[in-house]
Amino acid sequence: MSFPDYDFASHRFEVRPGIRMHYLDEGPRDGEVVLALHGNPSWSYYWRHLVRGLRDRYRVVVPDHVGMGLSDKPDDDRDALPRYDYTLQSRVDDLQALLEHLGIDGPLTLAVHDWGGMIGFGWALERMPRVRRLVVLNTAAFPMPAGKPMPWQIALGRDYNIGELVIRGFNAFSAGASWLGVERRMPREVRRAYVAPYDSWANRIATVRFMQDIPLRPGDRAWPLVEASGQRLREYADRPAFIGWGLKDFVFDRDFLARFRSDWPQAEVHAFEDAGHYVLEDRHEVLVPAIRGFLDRHPL
Repeated sequence: MSFPDYDFASHRFEVRPGIRMHYLDEGPRDGEVVLALHGNPSWSYYWRHLVRGLRDRYRVVVPDHVGMGLSDKPDDDRDALPRYDYTLQSRVDDLQALLEHLGIDGPLTLAVHDWGGMIGFGWALERMPRVRRLVVLNTAAFPMPAGKPMPWQIALGRDYNIGELVIRGFNAFSAGASWLGVERRMPREVRRAYVAPYDSWANRIATVRFMQDIPLRPGDRAWPLVEASGQRLREYADRPAFIGWGLKDFVFDRDFLARFRSDWPQAEVHAFEDAGHYVLEDRHEVLVPAIRGFLDRHPL
């Protein structure tokens, strides 16, 4: 299957016994590494414009998290073989396994969007000196700001009965995000590419498990990683950071952006009143050259 502007070689490796992870690895092998992490319900397709804009000089590595994109989509039933535990810690472990598989153990640029922020900054907790530059797009690396209500769309998705039916039965989250996550309407073939990996009840497991794993309070499985990440966010204030933000995002809104700006006063910020959650879809013509310029000005 081909997708618009996704002219990349596909790679796969066995990240866990019987479970294959798909990833992109574009650009020169000796180029500075840019590790780009997608969120939910997207996949590596989200980063396609940035990959195309960097791969002449930079080595851009973009995994599809297990259960997402072109990676395997194992079940999590107790007796499933192979079985996968859809937790934030699993994502962090998978990321480290991929980098070890590729022999990448040096400095890199961490680029994150949506859940990619929690995964990337969770991974970086034990490897902070390796993260030399940051590219942050509509994401979080800390718990929900105090007093901020959970958007009803997300709360509904977290419901283990209703959310399971709506998201896995009707692909409501992936299909809905392709409409509601942008201000500039996606072309039909692009929208189809976003939802293509999630074409059955079985293949939508990760989209709902990601929502169910959102940490809201102590005791939630992902809480320790996200809390620790938030506590250490200021420690990145000594390195170059690029923030690109769609201000029409109904989840990662101005309050999340304000937290990043407060902790990283040195950051280069590009905020768009006419862009939504999928900010790279709405404003890639501006963001890709801006990110390229940022990386070029701050070599590793």
